[in-house]
Amino acid sequence: MLRKLAPYTKGYRLLMLFAVACSAGEAVLELMLPQVMSDIVDVGIAGGDRAYILSAGLKMVIMALLALACGVGAAALAAKAAMGFGASLRQAEYEQVQRFSFANIEHFSTASLVTRLTNDVASVQMTTFMGMRMLVRAPTMLVTALVMALLISARLSQVFLVVIPLLVAAVLIVIKRVGPFCTTRFTSLQGATDDVNLVVQEDLNAIRVVKSFVREEQEQEKFRRRSDRLRSMAERAFGFVVLFMPVMMVLMGGTITAVMWIGGHYVWEGSLLSGDLIAFFTYVSEILMSLMMVSMVLMLLTRAIACGKRIVEVLDEEPRITDKDADAALTVEDGSVRFDHVYFKYHDTAEAWNLEDMSFTVPSGATVGILGGTGSAKTTLVSMIPRLYDVDSGGVYVGGHNVKEYTMEALRRGCAMVLQKNTLFSGTIRENLRWGDENATDAEIEDACRLACADEFIEKMPDGYDTYIEQGGTNVSGGQKQRLCIARAVLRKPKILILDDSTSAVDTATDAKIRSALKTALPGATKLIIAQRVTSVMDADLILVMDDGRVTAMGTHEELMEKSDIYREVYRSQQEGVSIDG
Repeated sequence: MLRKLAPYTKGYRLLMLFAVACSAGEAVLELMLPQVMSDIVDVGIAGGDRAYILSAGLKMVIMALLALACGVGAAALAAKAAMGFGASLRQAEYEQVQRFSFANIEHFSTASLVTRLTNDVASVQMTTFMGMRMLVRAPTMLVTALVMALLISARLSQVFLVVIPLLVAAVLIVIKRVGPFCTTRFTSLQGATDDVNLVVQEDLNAIRVVKSFVREEQEQEKFRRRSDRLRSMAERAFGFVVLFMPVMMVLMGGTITAVMWIGGHYVWEGSLLSGDLIAFFTYVSEILMSLMMVSMVLMLLTRAIACGKRIVEVLDEEPRITDKDADAALTVEDGSVRFDHVYFKYHDTAEAWNLEDMSFTVPSGATVGILGGTGSAKTTLVSMIPRLYDVDSGGVYVGGHNVKEYTMEALRRGCAMVLQKNTLFSGTIRENLRWGDENATDAEIEDACRLACADEFIEKMPDGYDTYIEQGGTNVSGGQKQRLCIARAVLRKPKILILDDSTSAVDTATDAKIRSALKTALPGATKLIIAQRVTSVMDADLILVMDDGRVTAMGTHEELMEKSDIYREVYRSQQEGVSIDG
């Protein structure tokens, strides 16, 4: 794991080295102060030497200032290095997620990826920061304080023969229960965090559904169960350490009491100076505190290892769709599409194919309608064209080339897809439309909106094209969202335009108006239109009728009325519905 994460420290390694050096310097300087204080008591005060007291006091001030400078420097350098390392790691992880196909994202789940990008990276980042401080400071203080205590009084240091084994035993128990080799508890804790994030994400995205079905209480109960599980996991992960702290405090109190009792006798009998006893007290405290710091760092390290493994899982995940066989110079020159005996299924272990033996050809500039019942794989079919998924067998060809020969950027720049479930991003209408073409002029944006019949409602908005769209487009209707997304796709000026039931939320008159405008505005573009209404596709050059992942019939409206029972039945049922409504 360390080998995987180490490259992301590049650019911050010198800062880390200086932070470690400053931490070590701070610890050494702090441990020298008790000895100087001891000399002031035993030499200056005992001998009434004011000059010695002043010079030693000045020496302590200088050492304290140097220790302060080292401490501030260590904290600043460690913070900068840790935050930089965390930012690099987060950026690398996010870029990897951007390379994922839909199958990769489904493997982790969106909620888990959010946790790994935020919570997990923050944990690794914090451990890096604390490690540069404590993992250097604690051992330095432990060794230096132990040596200084032995130099002051080897006889009094015999107290450590009892205390240190007990402290080491306590630390070993911590290591055994929550140490770096026992990451299961923290892995489960992060998994529980994923579950809580999933509930929150689902509820916030579907808050209107929750409220319309009056499901607040049920969703609160669902969240409570996940939250209680997270709390239980946290208690199991951190509870032992919480109990460990009072034990350490009892040992520290007992040690100090023993030093006071025994050391007091030594001072009374004259074998130990009072200043040395004061210094010894300080060193005892430093030794005990350093052991506590080691145990705390081990706990942080354990969680960081669990989080680091989760991050590495994302970084090591091989994107299912790559450009390894692509020609970087190849671009989509025309919109012809050919499916050649295509087979596809979402899960390798699934028995049935989602697409089975799909073969058809669409000439460039043609309009293709795709009809079929729910679950007939219409969206799956068109997703093969911009390589949102890769075929398992056979081939999909665009512009005469297999889609795998294009880079994903080149292929997707040649295609534009408007989904039934449309997505708008927080920002102005103009900013959302420029996703289609970031260099589009205001005139081009307005033309695209007129084509998509979006201009009529944009003009009524308070700030026109500069009206702010809330996250998810919650301040516009479903039909308005669809028309904005169509305008965004038109701005791309694609060779292939895919409309996946993207006019379902608009009336039939507006639907016809948009289709007519598309013919005029994009005459050379191939248009694939998935629709539930036969009237949306009946004037297409080619209509595909799908059922259970297969094309059961294809042809023009007139041809399908003669040879396709499914098409004829759908057409007649919809026409009867229209006449009844009328």
